[in-house]
Amino acid sequence: MRCLSRAFCSARRLLLHTVAGIITMCAGVSSVVVPTSVIKLPAVQGSEPDKRNDVLLCLSREPVLRPHHVVYFPGDVQNYRDVMLSHAENFRWNHWSLEDIAGILSHRFPSSYIWIVKSSRMHLHKFSCYDNFVDSNMFGAPNHTTELGAFKQLHALLVHAFTRAQHVLIERTSKYGIKRDYNLPVSDMGATYTTYGSPSEKDITNHCTENSANHHADNSTTNFGFPAVKDSVSITLIGFSKGCVVLNQLLHELEDAKKHKDLHYFIYNIKDMYWLDGGHSGGIDTWVTSPEILKVFAETGIVVHTHVTPYQIRDPMRSWIGKEHSKFVQMLKENNMSVESQVHFSYEMPSLENHFRVHDVF
Repeated sequence: MRCLSRAFCSARRLLLHTVAGIITMCAGVSSVVVPTSVIKLPAVQGSEPDKRNDVLLCLSREPVLRPHHVVYFPGDVQNYRDVMLSHAENFRWNHWSLEDIAGILSHRFPSSYIWIVKSSRMHLHKFSCYDNFVDSNMFGAPNHTTELGAFKQLHALLVHAFTRAQHVLIERTSKYGIKRDYNLPVSDMGATYTTYGSPSEKDITNHCTENSANHHADNSTTNFGFPAVKDSVSITLIGFSKGCVVLNQLLHELEDAKKHKDLHYFIYNIKDMYWLDGGHSGGIDTWVTSPEILKVFAETGIVVHTHVTPYQIRDPMRSWIGKEHSKFVQMLKENNMSVESQVHFSYEMPSLENHFRVHDVF
């Protein structure tokens, strides 16, 4: 009887996977593996030794003169592909795993380095919690303050991630003897960044395809630039769903961060910010609506992009989200800020699938 029960459970699980795959294909989601190489950097140190986040990197697909970095903060459920596939519920959304999103963004921004910042905690393996950036409750709903934390964490995380990634690429070149296309010596590039993390930590690389790995390995001496040196880099920040709490926290800190000597030019280098269907369970402050905060934000000249779906802005149980979104966009436009705002799938029923599909259309 016990064997029969196990067999039934296995068959049921297989059926669910199959049905989920069919539903995904019918919804128009591509099941093609994006041909890109993902470098996994586990436990990258941030502004303090105990503030660490896993970071994934996709190298630029095209040659660049000045490095452009796209930094993405995932939402709930999103995790490594193998973790999502092994979860009883989350396997249905494995097409939106961290690795898959890295590939999608790599195609969306082919001349950019893509950095996926994994949340430091996932409650019940489902709710993303960005504790290293903003004070959060058990389920990751934020308690925004003006205390400088998110900017320091993001800046330090990028500096350390640049260093770790450079070490991985140099080791890859040394191991496989791959010919470099750049004239800058490896020794010079190795000294470009200050190493704050432990040099003994092992960086794990995950190659989606062998050919892509070999192609990107040629960029082993890529110059990532300096996040806080004026015009050394340009940066785009993207938050999806719960990940938007990080972008919102940055706005709350902005006035004080602009006065900070180490963060002033870091902010200057941020050129675009994308809010992709932001939402959380906090019941308030899904979008920033403070006139004072948004006035300071407008002074930066950062270009704002909001892409939303009915799943968030037309949820009758969370009616404040749509109202806050409209107010956010309106107030920024009143402050003469450059704002691109789009509602996607507006004539379709609200669905979690379309919530994720905003990645395909923004």
